[in-house]
Amino acid sequence: MRIKVCGLKYTDNIATVAGLQPDYVGFIRYERSPRFVDELPEETLIQLPSTIKKTGVFVNEDPSVMEELIGKYNFEAIQLHGNESPEFCAQFKGRVEVLKAFGVDEEFDFEQLDKYADHVDYFLFDTKTAAHGGSGQSFDWSVLDNYKLDVPFFLSGGLSLDNIAEVKNIKHPAFYGVDLNSKFEIEPGLKDIDKLKQAFALLNNI
Repeated sequence: MRIKVCGLKYTDNIATVAGLQPDYVGFIRYERSPRFVDELPEETLIQLPSTIKKTGVFVNEDPSVMEELIGKYNFEAIQLHGNESPEFCAQFKGRVEVLKAFGVDEEFDFEQLDKYADHVDYFLFDTKTAAHGGSGQSFDWSVLDNYKLDVPFFLSGGLSLDNIAEVKNIKHPAFYGVDLNSKFEIEPGLKDIDKLKQAFALLNNI
């Protein structure tokens, strides 16, 4: 079970989260998000263990801006949370890992993902809202049974200590990891280390 902690903002908090050894850490480059980071602490990112993949989170961003930030911060992965096309994703696949996020509800048409399958490394299934993630709301995980592709996926949206143990009930062969964000915070962008420790302990036993 891979673990991604998303929405980090603060230098000391980033370093402490890194000590928990997540597989991915996410930095949100979307100005409307309360977890938006304008300038990341480059020295802190450089010091992160090589086992942790630094992930830039973008929403309908200009590809030239993304290229600049990938180079500046040495992002190993990008997470695309907007209306990015398969062709947009293909520009980056092979140079960084590409996670394409989709907001999911009971009416979600998983067949729309077919055209993305060759152009992304992972899907990320979040709760469908107007806010491009970080809502703290969960969706009915049983709809994941309608996903028929082999592309691995991350589960996001409202994961908390109240429901994280239940991910063991998701038996989908492509289920790859979880994305922890708003339910593990003291305030937007400041992660609650005690809650994360409990979540890591639960997930590492699944």
